[in-house]
Formats: sequence, structure tokens, C-alpha cells
Amino acid sequence: MRTVLAAVTICALAITAACSGREEAEHEDPEAASTGERPQRFTIAPDDYHVPYAGTAEDGRKFFLSDELFDIGADAGEPAGYVGLFLWNADGSFDEVLVDRVGRAAGVPPGQASSAGADDLVAERLRQLGTYELEPITVEPFLTVVDGVTFGWEVDQYDDGTYYIGIRPGDFIVYYEPWDGSGYDT
Repeated sequence: MRTVLAAVTICALAITAACSGREEAEHEDPEAASTGERPQRFTIAPDDYHVPYAGTAEDGRKFFLSDELFDIGADAGEPAGYVGLFLWNADGSFDEVLVDRVGRAAGVPPGQASSAGADDLVAERLRQLGTYELEPITVEPFLTVVDGVTFGWEVDQYDDGTYYIGIRPGDFIVYYEPWDGSGYDT
């Protein structure tokens, strides 16, 4: 019985120490780790959620491909979906955006991202990249207008002055410091 009590006590102490360390980290001043400077570059890392396609194309350009882009106010209130291939030069400077308007999935709430179901178009865009490698890319944010719709990665600030970079159109991916692609908000 004493052995069990000793083990429980040790576990309780370990959990308390771990929790108190986490609590301290959660209450640290976020400005202390922040540079507070407008980001010139940020990293996009492929994942299994909103960023399945990011990497380097056969020609050396960096790319991000999404079929979840959407504009809820397009064409007098008719929501629109887009397949967008964002391309940067090998040095991470903006090159071009290739955009195809597609239908928006039925039943998707107005502000929610969802696959447009344009698998053939996504496959064609991937084919156009040649041999590509899915990998983190470090690139500059940009905005460009195509057919009256703004596409790109917009740098903006919250009311407290904290910078973030959000995807356009749709605002369903928002990166924040340290700009290393390790996390984003949706």
C-alpha cells in the first residue's frame, strides 16, 4: 500500500510541476518574444489541413496551391470559390498567381473554407509544376487583383499592434510570429 501511495505522490508532484511550468509559459508577456516589426518573409509549411500543397516546383519556383479560396461577396452576393496557384521566384519574391473560378460547395457556411471539389483542376495545376517537392517555403507576402478579387497574403495588424499575415480571399489561414510556418490560426 505504501508503494502505491508513494507512486501516486510522485505522479502528483510531477503533474503539478508540469502544469505550473505550462501555466508560467501561458502567462509570459507575448511582446517579450515578439520583434513587433512588419514581416518581410514568412514560411508556409505543408500539412494535412489547409496547406496540402506548398513546396518547390521543377523550375525552382516556390508555390502554394489551394482549392479552398472563397469570396462570399463576389458578383452581387453570389459566393465564389477559386483554385489558386500562388508562385514565387526561387528567392521567395512574388512572381504570379494563376486563378480559376469554381463553384462553392453547397451548404458551406459563408465564412468557412471548404474544398471546391475541383480535383481535376488541382491535378492539372500540379502537373503544370512538373516534378515538385512538398516542403516548407519562405516567401514574401503580396497582394494582387485578378478580375476584381484580391489574392495573396496580406500583412495586417490587430488593434494591439501585433502583425499577422492572412490569406486572401477567404481569410481562413492566418500566420503569426515567429513566421516559421509552425502554426497558423483558422
